[in-house]
Amino acid sequence: MTNSYNHVTVLLDEAVNALAITPAGCYLDGTFGRGGHSRLILRQLGSAGRLLGFDKDPQAIAAGQQLAAEDGRFVVVQRSFAELAEEVAALGLTGKINGVLLDLGVSSPQLDDPERGFSFMNDGPLDMRMDPSRGISAAQWINSASEEEVAHVFKEYGEERFARRMARAVVLRRSEQPFARTADLAKVLTVANPAWEKGKNPATRAFQGLRIYVNSELDDLQRGLQAALDVLAIGGRLVVISFHSLEDRMVKQFMRVQAKGEADKLPRNLPIIPQAFEPRLKLLGKPQFASDAETRANPRSRSAVMRVAEKLR
Repeated sequence: MTNSYNHVTVLLDEAVNALAITPAGCYLDGTFGRGGHSRLILRQLGSAGRLLGFDKDPQAIAAGQQLAAEDGRFVVVQRSFAELAEEVAALGLTGKINGVLLDLGVSSPQLDDPERGFSFMNDGPLDMRMDPSRGISAAQWINSASEEEVAHVFKEYGEERFARRMARAVVLRRSEQPFARTADLAKVLTVANPAWEKGKNPATRAFQGLRIYVNSELDDLQRGLQAALDVLAIGGRLVVISFHSLEDRMVKQFMRVQAKGEADKLPRNLPIIPQAFEPRLKLLGKPQFASDAETRANPRSRSAVMRVAEKLR
């Protein structure tokens, strides 16, 4: 596998500014990638500051280990951010993290390297795993799942309206020859899609759904958001960058629920609201999007949405 593919960090300054870095603070980058956000955080930290990075991708971990060797304030761990609470607890830092940043989705090196199997634009082995050493590949799943399961993944995770039709085509073709390459699957999906969207490859949504499912991205996000809230210090910031509607909807709902509290679930006229029903987060500002200049320089930033909240208790 090659490490020659570059990654352009989305909303770099905006995300790090939203963390409100204090020089002696302790921060967590839940999706290290190639370290764009982490390096800027470290530049703003003093000698007593600390930064903990997470990533599932072995190539990202290799880049993180190089940074850790250069800067003793940084530690990188090959785990999903869904498991951050356990790692933070082991370090004795629960409730002491001043900011958590989650930059969701896939990185440019993952998309651009055909050998990773994420892209329908360049032919490669149909893998799609962020950590190729764990779980089953996209090919293993697509060749064994039932037609109903394939349709469900395309529809629920890819928001593909022709999911059933495309799933039927997949199952029919694999009965003759199993899928092994991204271009092969993309071709079958393209032919099965009866209504192409202008400017969008007909296989886009199905590939998104398959990738999300194979990597348990939404399950990880649900667990990771709660874990981030639990490890944050009072006044700590949670900053999340999403790239598609399913992610952003989950982040939006989580933050709103935690900012609202659960007082509406209590009986009316209750004189005292228990602390358990009080808000745990305060929403900070409106959702932020990439600037026109950034989207021109990096078209992949067009779908980015950043939400920020602060821990109250």
